[in-house]
Amino acid sequence: MKITPIHNEKDYQNALERLEEIFDSKKGTELGDELEILSILIDKYENENFPIGMPDPIEAIKFRMEQMGMKQKDLAEVVGFKSRVSEILNKKRKLTLEMIRKLNVTLHIPTEVLVQDY
Repeated sequence: MKITPIHNEKDYQNALERLEEIFDSKKGTELGDELEILSILIDKYENENFPIGMPDPIEAIKFRMEQMGMKQKDLAEVVGFKSRVSEILNKKRKLTLEMIRKLNVTLHIPTEVLVQDY
């Protein structure tokens, strides 16, 4: 099959159908090469047309706390007083630069997520 760029929804759907047909192709074969190229084209089209935005900073903090089994009192050790943690998690207090730095190091949340407006 001839591989063509994906310009619109019809092209995208055709590419997805073809990808499904050749999905189990072995690497290094003609179909395997087609699969690899098609995957790249689909990924490019999806990134351009269905971008995934960055998560809300506070939701990212809550999610990471849950993943790490942290409580609010644990976060108080990072950002200060327990009351401050509550205000932050309830979006009543903005994160300071110092808090962002500490959260980045402690929770491993990218700074570009933490500096967003909320």
